[in-house]
Amino acid sequence: MRKIIIEKLKARPVSDYHVEIVERKGTGHPDYICDAIMDNISVALSRVYKERFGAILHHNIDKGMLVAGAVERMFGGGQVLEPMRMIFGDRATYEIDGQKIPVSDIAINTAKEWFKKNLRFVDPDKHVNYQVEIKKGSSELSDIFKRGDAVLGANDTSAAVGYAPLTETEKIVLETEQYLNSKEFKERYPETGEDIKIMGFRDRQRLHLTVAMPLIDRYIDKETAYFKKKKEIQGVIEEFVTARSSGMKKINIYLNTLDKKGRGISGMYLSVLGTSAEDADSGQVGRGNRVNGVISLNRPMGTEAAAGKNPVSHVGKIYNILTHKIANNIYKEIKGVREVYIWMCSQIGLPIDQPKIISAQLILEKGAFYKDISKRAEGLINLELDNIQGFCNDLADGRYPVC
Repeated sequence: MRKIIIEKLKARPVSDYHVEIVERKGTGHPDYICDAIMDNISVALSRVYKERFGAILHHNIDKGMLVAGAVERMFGGGQVLEPMRMIFGDRATYEIDGQKIPVSDIAINTAKEWFKKNLRFVDPDKHVNYQVEIKKGSSELSDIFKRGDAVLGANDTSAAVGYAPLTETEKIVLETEQYLNSKEFKERYPETGEDIKIMGFRDRQRLHLTVAMPLIDRYIDKETAYFKKKKEIQGVIEEFVTARSSGMKKINIYLNTLDKKGRGISGMYLSVLGTSAEDADSGQVGRGNRVNGVISLNRPMGTEAAAGKNPVSHVGKIYNILTHKIANNIYKEIKGVREVYIWMCSQIGLPIDQPKIISAQLILEKGAFYKDISKRAEGLINLELDNIQGFCNDLADGRYPVC
């Protein structure tokens, strides 16, 4: 029997708070790059392991860093002076039954493919150097994969929390970045880079969005051209956000607020490659978005970095994503629930479908029947844990984003 605790939370939903703060780091942000690439490497390794050995073997590719390079920005197009450096860690299975797995090649090729697909101005062969520091795993953690258990044991004692639904502020911050990095927007405004960061601040029904998004220097020939294009883009962002807002009385958009007219190149947010990792900011796994795509300061958050962890025994990945999935299922399936939080804690060695504790905290609509709702919520929790192997297979295939 699983220990599942359902409780009614006597609290206001976050959307009723006076102040709400939400952040989103976009595709070209150095932290996002690290999370996305390391998780793609886990997906690629899982595929190779399954093809060759019929099962996913021990690996955790959840340590990584993107070291900033150096560039010279110029009107009409600058140049790269020093490449970025992508450092890969942590552990993987390199050999089994005499068969070797080319872990280093898989890591580097996966990273190059990601850069090529997601950052238009980055040449993965010229603009990035690669340093593989992925070592062999410990014998005890590796042994979890050899014990023949139908459901693997947790390889860590770890806790996670997920919630639903997203507030209007969270949705707007998430969707605005996705729009600014969409194929549609980049075709319309090719001079915009992918390193987009949005900070949303809601003061009652007044929403303030501070947006940082570089313009690519090869498209800008003078200062006046930059500020003219910036004004046009700001208007487009305002239109997009206004169209998606239903509960806000006032919306303010602030774009590239460090800019200063009259200071030339130094007074404009220009970029050679579209990412601040070209010279201004390094990136690291775990410092980016939570697994639901936002960093929401009003919400509880776990400390685990889900990106790159193996999808069949590492609860730091499995429970991080599963708690959000369960929360969304409860919110969508059960009437009378305004907001739900799911907490899960593992104990190392216990099967991943048997968390040490599962807690559901429910904020209910006025007049909702707690007893009926709690029974249905417990049923949905058990259903997800009963089907955890299928969920882990989906994780292994990369069907759930981690950033």
